[in-house]
Amino acid sequence: LTFASKKRLLTVQRSMHSKVVIIGSGPAGHTAALYLSRATLEPVMFEGFNANGFAPGGQLTTTTDVENYPGFPEGIMGPEMMEKFRQQSIRFGTKIYTETVSKVDLSARPFKIWRETFENKEPDTADALIIATGAAAKRLNLLGEEIYWQKGISACAVCDGALPIFRNKPLAVIGGGDSAAEESMFLTKYGSHVYVLVRRDQLRASKVMANRMLSNPKITVLWNTIPIECKGDGNVLNLVITKDTKTGEIKELPVNGMFYAIGHAPATNLVKGQLELDADSYVITKPDSTCTNVEGVFAAGDVKDKRYRQAITSAGSGCMAALECERWLSEHFPE
Repeated sequence: LTFASKKRLLTVQRSMHSKVVIIGSGPAGHTAALYLSRATLEPVMFEGFNANGFAPGGQLTTTTDVENYPGFPEGIMGPEMMEKFRQQSIRFGTKIYTETVSKVDLSARPFKIWRETFENKEPDTADALIIATGAAAKRLNLLGEEIYWQKGISACAVCDGALPIFRNKPLAVIGGGDSAAEESMFLTKYGSHVYVLVRRDQLRASKVMANRMLSNPKITVLWNTIPIECKGDGNVLNLVITKDTKTGEIKELPVNGMFYAIGHAPATNLVKGQLELDADSYVITKPDSTCTNVEGVFAAGDVKDKRYRQAITSAGSGCMAALECERWLSEHFPE
C-alpha cells in the first residue's frame, strides 16, 4: 500500500453519528467548521481525497498568490492559506477525515453518508448536513496548459488579473458569454491589450455586455478562433497558438496571460435528484439563505454561487450556513 492509501485506511472507522457533517474543505467548509466547532457542535468534515480533481482545500490549492483576501497585506500562497484554514478548524475541535463522500441519502433523517470504497458498509449518519463541495472551472486541456497553469493561465481574472506578470502585457480571454465580456473589461485595467477568442462568429453575451466589450478600444475580438496550444519559456506563458474554426488557419498570438471564461462545473453529482438544482446544476437555496429544499441540509460556497466565486464570498456563505445550521439544530434537537 502507498503511504496515502495507508493514511486513508487509518482514518476509516466504524459508522458514526454526528450532529452535523460538512462535505468539502474550501473556504466555505472551513468557515462553517470554525463557527460550528466554537458553538460546541463537534462538526465532522470530509475534506475529500482528490475530490472533484482537487487536493483537500479545493480550488485554492491550485492557486499561487492570493492578494485579495483580507488579513494578508503581503499576499499568501493558496495552499498555505488553506492549510491555515484547516489548522484553525482543528484547533477548535473539528474532526477532519481525508476521505471522499461518494453517496448520500437525504430522504429521511438522520441523513446517511457513505465514504468512497465503503459504499457496501454501514453508512455514517448526521442530523444536519452542509454541502460545500465547490465547483471547478471548465478548461480545454490544451497542449502545454498544465505547464503554464498559474504561470500565465488562469480561470479567474478578478483573482489573478492584478498580478505583476500580467501588468502592461497583452492578454487573452477565452469565451463568448457574459463572463468573458466581464473578465475582458476587468483585465483592461491591467493589461496593455486584451484579445477575446470566440469560437463562433457571434457572442452569447447579452447585448449590453457585448456592446460594452466591443466598444472598448483596448479589446479586440478574434472571431471563429480557438486556442490549441500554449507556449512559453518554461516559467511563464508568452504565446498561444490559435486556429480559425472556418479556414483551419493556424496563427501565433503573443500574450502573457490567458484566462478561461467558459463556465464552471459545480460538484453536485452527489446530491443530484435529491436537492433542487438549477439549469447549470448549482444548488438552489432560499433567498438570502443557505437553506436547501431539504430541511436540515445547507449549501455554501461555489456549489451554490455562480456569480461571485471568490474565497471571501465562499467564507461568508460558510458562516451563514453554520449559523443557520446551529439555529435549526437547536430548534429540532434541543439539549
